[in-house]
Amino acid sequence: MNPVLVSEGQRRRAVLSSLIGNSIEFYEFLIYGSFSSLYFGRLFFPSFAPTTGTLLSLSTFAVAFVGRPLGALVFGHFGDRLGRKSTLVTTLTVMGGATVLIGLLPTYRSIGVAAPVLLTVLRFVQGCSLGGESSGGFLMALESAQPNRRGFLTAVVGTGNAWGLLLANGVLLLVTLLPERQVLAWGWRLPFLFSAVLVAFALRVRLRLAETPEFERARSEGAVRTVPAFAVLSRHGLVTLCASLSALPMFLVFYLGSVFSLKYASTIGVSGSRMLTLLAGSCVFLIFAMPFFGRLGDRRGRKAVFVGGIVVMTVAPFVWFPLLGTGSFPLMALGFLALFAGFAANYGVQGAFYPQLFPTTLRYSGMAISYNVGGLLGGAVSPLIATSLLSTYDSWTPIALYMAAAGVIGLVASLFLRERPAGSPVQFSPAGAPADAAVPSDVATARS
Repeated sequence: MNPVLVSEGQRRRAVLSSLIGNSIEFYEFLIYGSFSSLYFGRLFFPSFAPTTGTLLSLSTFAVAFVGRPLGALVFGHFGDRLGRKSTLVTTLTVMGGATVLIGLLPTYRSIGVAAPVLLTVLRFVQGCSLGGESSGGFLMALESAQPNRRGFLTAVVGTGNAWGLLLANGVLLLVTLLPERQVLAWGWRLPFLFSAVLVAFALRVRLRLAETPEFERARSEGAVRTVPAFAVLSRHGLVTLCASLSALPMFLVFYLGSVFSLKYASTIGVSGSRMLTLLAGSCVFLIFAMPFFGRLGDRRGRKAVFVGGIVVMTVAPFVWFPLLGTGSFPLMALGFLALFAGFAANYGVQGAFYPQLFPTTLRYSGMAISYNVGGLLGGAVSPLIATSLLSTYDSWTPIALYMAAAGVIGLVASLFLRERPAGSPVQFSPAGAPADAAVPSDVATARS
């Protein structure tokens, strides 16, 4: 079988553009989560008691996860029909536009109930965009990489969530240096408006990117499906379900660790700035740890690393919460390390593991649907549930049990997942050389 030829420049551009796009999308997505925990209850739901206002604010955070499966269906369809590049340009533009509009949105004091309604609509649009972005970014890197480096390169793209969280928390930390009165008056808008600059830069990089050779070959051979999502659900329904359930612990750990922890800090007497510093340190750890585990997956098997990460995430909450309760900065940092170590292993390989559960012509739809349904089930209401459990029981134990239960479900589901054999190998040609290739084996199978 003839190899797929990819220039070194194409590989680098694919990884760089996906990393930048993923970082910006997660920055925009997570900056909302931080502000919904700290300020949006007073800005958009001021007529309710503080706890109720926070819960309502976090419910708008959850709305984005409802939009993510819809975005997965829509953008997964176009990603498998029209191509990875054009779809990723669209997702980035949609997310950026929605984020900037949030920064321009009048508050409840100005337009009353219309303010939270518009906020919810824009949050939903953010979710739809992210539903297509992250999966497409992983595919751009994966389909431009050699099989023995797919885990490593997709893990580099995966660090975008850590870069995005680091950037979001850094901007939030700067905003919180302002007097709270000024933050509530105008300071909260700055992080959302700043995204316009980030998106403009990312689009410049992404528009220079070429389409992946595997998709181009599939399209030229007529292997593209008319309705990819239907083929995924009808022919690969069980795989899609198990992949979605296997993502539960990954989403719970990430969003409880990055969003709910800001609210939890206030209940144990830890300042918001201190918690943001701990999260920043966790992001630095993830930036190095995820590529390490991605490379380990290439060498030792991605599924083994994926399952091992879930096991660690299942037990980590029972270490994380007690260490946070000590109030000691080194011990709290150790708690975050314990929490995010399993996440780093799991997320470090999922960017290569999930796409290869499906044929090439269904990868975008298959991964996007699985990943974002898992996000809906695991991330949508997790900060809301955790806040409610804390308010009801005044204890971290029910929250830890909730996280452990998700880990057990994810562990069982992951045992039923198997990667497909890699298609034709990828080789690197000199810059500017043609990237002619034979049809990958799974594309040929799909055509038959």
